[in-house]
Amino acid sequence: MFELLQEYWIPWTVSNTIAIILLILAIKKTRWARWIFFILFAWACWINLRTSSISPGDYMGYAELTPIGFYKDFITGWFRENITIMVTLIAIGQGVIALGLLGKGWMVKLACIGAIIFFLCITPLGIGAGFPAPLIGIATAYFILKKDNLNWLWRRSS
Repeated sequence: MFELLQEYWIPWTVSNTIAIILLILAIKKTRWARWIFFILFAWACWINLRTSSISPGDYMGYAELTPIGFYKDFITGWFRENITIMVTLIAIGQGVIALGLLGKGWMVKLACIGAIIFFLCITPLGIGAGFPAPLIGIATAYFILKKDNLNWLWRRSS
C-alpha cells in the first residue's frame, strides 16, 4: 500500500485537498460547494464517457489498486468483459447527479443521495478512488443536503 501511495502521491494529494476544501465550503458556503460538486460530477461524466469509448482498458488498473478481494475479482471478471456498458451507466449516473445539483428541492435531495451512494461504491477502490476522499465526499453531500436551501442553484439564497 505504501508503494502505491508513493506512486500516486500527487493525484492522491490533489483529490484529498479538493475533497477537504469542498467539505469546508459545504459547511461554510454551501452554494459554492454545490456549484463545484456540479462541475466535478459533470466533468467526471464526460471523462468516463470519453475514456470508456476510446480506451476502456484504462479501467483495468483499478484491479491493482483495490485492497478489497471481491472488488478485484469483479473488475478482473465481469467488469472486464463489460467495461464500456458499465462505465457508460456510471457516467450517466454522474450526469444525473450533476443535473440534480442544479435543480431544487427533491432533485437536489436525490442528487445528494446519489452522490453518497456513488462515493460508498467507489470507496473500496482504495487509492484508486483517492481514499479517504470518497468518505469526505459523503460528508460534503450530507452538508449540502442539510445546510443548503435547496433552491435552483443559479438563484440567490433568501
